[in-house]
Amino acid sequence: MIVDARGHRCPTPSLKLQKAVRAAAPGLRITLLATDPMARIDVPFLMTDLGGRVIGIEEADGVLTIEVETPGARTG
Repeated sequence: MIVDARGHRCPTPSLKLQKAVRAAAPGLRITLLATDPMARIDVPFLMTDLGGRVIGIEEADGVLTIEVETPGARTG
């Protein structure tokens, strides 16, 4: 699942991701695309609060790609 929050400022990327995480199945991976640099800081805190985890954060051409896993069953 991809949540596209490019062009939005804080707190919109986190709010969009939060909505997706709450609606998703346990253990699902979600990719957030964001241009707001605060997402690099906000998303790890959000995922801790929600009980999920951040898999990775990458940046290319001003776009953050943040992969998270929803709370629940984990493999590996």
